[in-house]
Amino acid sequence: MKLALVIPSLTAGGAERVMSIMANHWAAKGWGICLLSLDDGAAPPFFPLDGRVRHRTLALLADSANPLTAVRNNLKRLRVLRRVIREENPDAVISFLDSTNVLTLLATRGLGRPVIVSEHIDPGRYRIKPMWNLLRRWVYPFADRVVVLTERVLEFFPASLRPRLEVIPNPVLKPASGDAPGLELPPGPRVVAMGRLAEQKGFDILLKAFAQLKDRHPDWSLVLLGEGELRRPLELLRDSLGLTDRVRLAGRVEGPEAVLARSDLFVLSSRFEGFPMALCEAMAAGLPVISTDCPTGPREIVRPGLDGILVPPEDPAALAAAMDRLMTDSGERRRLASRAPEIIERFDLKKIMDSWEKVLLAVGAANRFRLAGPAQSNNPSEL
Repeated sequence: MKLALVIPSLTAGGAERVMSIMANHWAAKGWGICLLSLDDGAAPPFFPLDGRVRHRTLALLADSANPLTAVRNNLKRLRVLRRVIREENPDAVISFLDSTNVLTLLATRGLGRPVIVSEHIDPGRYRIKPMWNLLRRWVYPFADRVVVLTERVLEFFPASLRPRLEVIPNPVLKPASGDAPGLELPPGPRVVAMGRLAEQKGFDILLKAFAQLKDRHPDWSLVLLGEGELRRPLELLRDSLGLTDRVRLAGRVEGPEAVLARSDLFVLSSRFEGFPMALCEAMAAGLPVISTDCPTGPREIVRPGLDGILVPPEDPAALAAAMDRLMTDSGERRRLASRAPEIIERFDLKKIMDSWEKVLLAVGAANRFRLAGPAQSNNPSEL
């Protein structure tokens, strides 16, 4: 099987993590995998790629100063993407993320290749520009399949598209071992959170919740892993809440598993999500977790009272109460943590990838592949 995978870039994000996992899995099976990213390759992929994955950077992410420039840039993106996909001649194309999905569907019209697009966030809450949203509603019916991460996301799409929708959650891997290079953690028990420093992730809510507990739990600290446009506002909020010496914004860390392994509690404070990999990775590392019960994702991951706690979103008081409960009770932390790693089995890599391969079978990608001669099989693992 030969696949072209398309994504804007391979920076430190959940969708990027998942596409890297998928590319590596299929490359290890001997499939021909070409990963097309729209960036210029100035920064190497944040997540490691199997040496058998061919990564082509297309340098198509130029900013647009005005609407006319935007039209020209997008026409160039379509031309280049169409040309490269033709050159690669894949059996199928898989694209991640809204505007890139739109470009991929337009670029592949008439090429005769199955195209699968995947949404990796709650499209009902994550606002894209009106024109892109209009284009998404227009071109998604061109897709052979639209993959979403949870059942609740299905409600966003019109009934006419339902026959093309598939629900496939993200895979969860066993945590890697090793150290986080150059990161010195504060002493004592630690709460850790991880994600892009953006409005979506609700780190302002987490800081306000932690501020309510700073005197009751003077030995605890909070470590935020991630980088983003809200670093300075979050630093100012931290300082205004009297948390300067208690909260560390550690930036982007290449080995977050090592930080998770040395922490005592993980908190996801997001306003909305898709299927948060940070939450999955914390549970895989055996941490007790608290998460906001935002519209999609956490409720499909956390089993309340069994391996974590869910609280209402955008409610610092409720988040503080849940944090206080676990920061106070080490036995409860251990009880939740003991069941958390079961997430690795619940969202096992082979199980998730088999689901993807069944989709490839359903859209006829295997038919193009078999024209070269391999015997027919209904087992996805034999594609």
